[in-house]
Amino acid sequence: METVNSPNRSGLAAAKFPRLDEVTQPNVQTEQAAHYLNRRPQTLRSWACFEHGPLRPLRINGRLAWPVAEIRRITGAEGSANV
Repeated sequence: METVNSPNRSGLAAAKFPRLDEVTQPNVQTEQAAHYLNRRPQTLRSWACFEHGPLRPLRINGRLAWPVAEIRRITGAEGSANV
């Protein structure tokens, strides 16, 4: 019998992301940032579009890149190993 990933709130299969303190990249994609901020990706896209969210993404070739340092600051994960 095959095992299928159960869908999350948005109906997509749950993606596996590393813990925030293990991320070594300076920026992450929208889906990964939404995971760490416990928001839906579309919420972050709205923040970027209307510039009204708690952080602003970088725009690289038409794609959004969310700064990991800002995500850590917002979630209080700076210097914390339990995120």
